[in-house]
Formats: sequence, C-alpha cells, structure tokens
Amino acid sequence: MPRPTVVLVVSADQRKQIGQWVAALGTPQQVALRGRIVLAAGDGKSEAAIAADLKVDRKTVRLWRERFVAKGLPGLWEIAPGRGRKATYSAERIKAVIDATLQSKPKGMTHWSCRLMAAHQGISKSTVSTLWRSHNLKPHRTKTFKLSRDPKFLQKLTDVVGLYLNPPDKAIVLCVDEKSQIQALNRTQPGLPLKKGRCGTMTHDYKRNGTTTLFAALDVLQGKVIGDCHQRHRHQEFLKFLRRIDREFPGHAPLHLVVDNYGTHGTVEVKAWLRKHSRFVMHYVPTSCSWLNLIERWFAELTNKRIRRDSFLSVADLTAAIEDFLAAWNTSPKPFIWTATVDSILAKLAKCRQTLEQIQPGCTVPKTRKRKSS
Repeated sequence: MPRPTVVLVVSADQRKQIGQWVAALGTPQQVALRGRIVLAAGDGKSEAAIAADLKVDRKTVRLWRERFVAKGLPGLWEIAPGRGRKATYSAERIKAVIDATLQSKPKGMTHWSCRLMAAHQGISKSTVSTLWRSHNLKPHRTKTFKLSRDPKFLQKLTDVVGLYLNPPDKAIVLCVDEKSQIQALNRTQPGLPLKKGRCGTMTHDYKRNGTTTLFAALDVLQGKVIGDCHQRHRHQEFLKFLRRIDREFPGHAPLHLVVDNYGTHGTVEVKAWLRKHSRFVMHYVPTSCSWLNLIERWFAELTNKRIRRDSFLSVADLTAAIEDFLAAWNTSPKPFIWTATVDSILAKLAKCRQTLEQIQPGCTVPKTRKRKSS
C-alpha cells in the first residue's frame, strides 16, 4: 500500500518568505529547490508528484519535508559540508613556498623558476605556478627605477607638475626634448607578413645604416607635435629648433618649455639667445626624472608604432618615416593628460625610499622635504 499523503503545514508568513527566496536572483539554487519542495508539499502534493515535477529523487523530497518540520525556515539554508577533494598541501607548506620565493635565491642564480622551486620544495611545477599566480608573484619580471638626487627636486617637481595641472592663462606649454641616436636598421632578410594564426616576423640581425637625432616639442594642451631631424645634437641644433618653435607659434604669447638638464640646454649661447627672447620661459625637470617630461611618452609612441618594426635602407628613409608619423599624428592629435599631483608623487617616493632603506640599511637616499600646505 502506498504511503498516504500528509499535507505539510506551512503558515502564510512562511509561504511569503519562501516565495521571496525562490524569486530572488541571489538565492542559491539548492535553497530555491528546497523552497519549491516545501511549497508543493504544503499544497498537498504527494512525494512522487513533487519528485516528478522538480526532477529529483523521492528521498530528497522526504528529507526536506522532515527537515522543515524539525527546524522550520532556517533548516532550508543549511549547507552540507563539501565532498570535494581535500587540500593536498597544508597552509604551512604553502607558506614555505611563498617565503622561499620572497626571501631566498637559488644557488648561483638571481631568481627562482617554477621548475627550480618545484625541485627545491618537492612539489610539482604546476603547483608552484598556481601558488605564484594566486599570490601575484612574478619572479621572472623586473621593473627599472631611479630616485633623483637633485638637491632642488621638490622645487622643480612642483614647478613642472603645477604647469601641467594649472597652466598659465594665455600661454602655451611645450614639452621639448631630443631623441638621440635613432638607428636606421636594415633587416638582413624580409620578414613574413601577418596572417591568420601567425604574427608578423622579422630577422633578429640587421645592418646599421647611420643615425639621426629628433628634436621635438609637444603642445600639452592640443597634443600636436613639431619636430626636426638633425645629424648631431649640439647646442647649435638646439638653437635651430628653438627658432623653429618661435616661428611655429608667432605672436607675443609666453612659451613655457619643459626640458631636461642635458648640457646643450644650458650653454652660454643658449642662455644668451633666451635673454633676447623673453617670451621663452624654461622649466627644468629634476635630474633622473625623464618620466616627468610628457614628450618622452610621445617618443614611446613613435618607437612602438613606426620605428621598431620597420627596416630602413638609409638615414633619409628613417627621416622620411619619422616625418610621415608626425604628419599622421597631427591630423588627429591626442593630448596626454597629466593627473598625478605633487603630494601623490611624494608619497610614492617616500614609500620607495623606505623600502630601499629596509633592504639596504647603508644606502643613503636624499630625503625630500615635505611641501608646505598653503
């Protein structure tokens, strides 16, 4: 004889709450299924009918009917302990791998690889790779840096950053620099073109066909760039480029030039010329701070998008390629927006200095005085 169907008693408040859980997007599917079982049992359906409608086993229906009678609504949210595979390595073993990565080096080498660490710790290389990814460790990568030792670092930093974030009214801000020793490299064999499933190729060896130096000025507001290529980068060429800037921006509007501390920018001849042209106002970035000059960002665009992958038979070909890139850039210029403040830069440098002093206690890095708040 089949077991007689016993109607499950579900109050109106319980029905309302279960209905909200079933309709909610954030409810776990197993909880929603339990709620549907209870609601169907409260409507008087048999275990067999509920199991057929919800495509579950009759034992599952009976289990959650009994669980609801015994524990009420909270019983529907009980999560059974996981039945998955237990962790292969303990927390102590994982910590040992991470500590070894951060605090030691393999004998005779500068950094660990997955295979070296796996052999050292007695685990698989895939496990090491997984642990490194989960802790965001990349021993094979490094980044370059250098802290400026300029005694006027704060003064120059404040001047240049203030010029970017709050430029003077009715004035033009230009970032000026030269990209020297650009090589006209001719690949020894033609490379294969790009195709589906294969990137373009080029030979690793090349023939040097001379060099050129690009003098360039970036208009910070509009993003336009003017440039001249010269064989050398002496103060004579720099003066020629200053005259070019004077012609490109006629009138009496002040020209604020952001430049580095290269020797040709401060020779006697250049200073004499600047005294005769008072509309030119020079702003020098601190030493070892080329990242502060926005023209360096444009030089990276030139290198990555025009020079690095091409092949040049002569300096004339290289110069023509640079001029083509200049013309293409200026048809739709995009300015580089400076967002870092002086305080954020100083905070980052202070953190870097503190780390250096912890690693190398004898390392003397000049400290930067805090800026007075106005």
